[in-house]
Amino acid sequence: MAQRPTWEGHLRLSLVACPVSLYPAISGSEQIRFHLINPATGNRIRTQTIDPESGEVERKELVRGYEYEKDQYILLTDEEIKSVRLESTRTIDIEHFVDAAAIDRIWWNDPYYLVPDGKAGIDAFTVIREAMAHASKIALARVVLGTRERIVAIEPRGKGMLVTTLRSHDEVRSEKALFDAVPEAKTNAGMVDIAERIIAQQAGPFDPTAFTDRYEEALRELIQSKQDGGGGGVTAPPPRDDNVIDLMEALRRSLEGGSAETQRRPAAQKSAKPTAKAAAEKPKAKPSPKPTAKTAAKPAPKPRKRATG
Repeated sequence: MAQRPTWEGHLRLSLVACPVSLYPAISGSEQIRFHLINPATGNRIRTQTIDPESGEVERKELVRGYEYEKDQYILLTDEEIKSVRLESTRTIDIEHFVDAAAIDRIWWNDPYYLVPDGKAGIDAFTVIREAMAHASKIALARVVLGTRERIVAIEPRGKGMLVTTLRSHDEVRSEKALFDAVPEAKTNAGMVDIAERIIAQQAGPFDPTAFTDRYEEALRELIQSKQDGGGGGVTAPPPRDDNVIDLMEALRRSLEGGSAETQRRPAAQKSAKPTAKAAAEKPKAKPSPKPTAKTAAKPAPKPRKRATG
């Protein structure tokens, strides 16, 4: 089944425009989802729309309401909501360009793929994409998704583009009150040095395939166990309880233990030959002491005779 676009319209850079489609870049279809079941009957519980006075009401008869005072609403139909049309409802109009580093990560939200819609605008789409790639800039634009106008960041990605919605200023809470409450503390240079060595020890490339939802995996094991007729749950191993109070001692033990990846390596890899640098740093064996005149003159002891019966 072909994926349906979330949004269709035009991408515009100044006087250049082309038809495009927007598709979600992430999917939650593989996540475990539960339904509410009545264990007495095995039936799934259905949600009903109930009016306290008239009883059950069909959902298609309902309208949206904005509560401007307690229990006082302004009613809006779907047609009235759709009548509020901005230019960004059908056009992603690029407003200006910024460096990627200029956008703090706290503002990034949901990613989408942007592709040309048909062959009519493929040339204009390619020109905009290649120009952005050469400039090494991220475009900022606006687009209406659902019932909200969102600021989006656009960047080239392969043969298409990546569009990421950005959170608005009123969505992000200020960290000042929380961070100001953190007490000042003097850092120990020796501890920081050990911590930096631990970081270097555990540094490595980013591999998204290594990050799995272990809780969901445990749920799947539980579900499979129930399907197979078992009734037992799935218990994760308990957290380590080192009960370490001395911070310096904890850092030293962490450094000596190495990274988790190092601990998982086979013994053959751990006992690999030392590097040239390690061999150079290896202390040389002390030479045997030269015999003195006193020790050289001392005769070797005669062998003892074995007793015969």
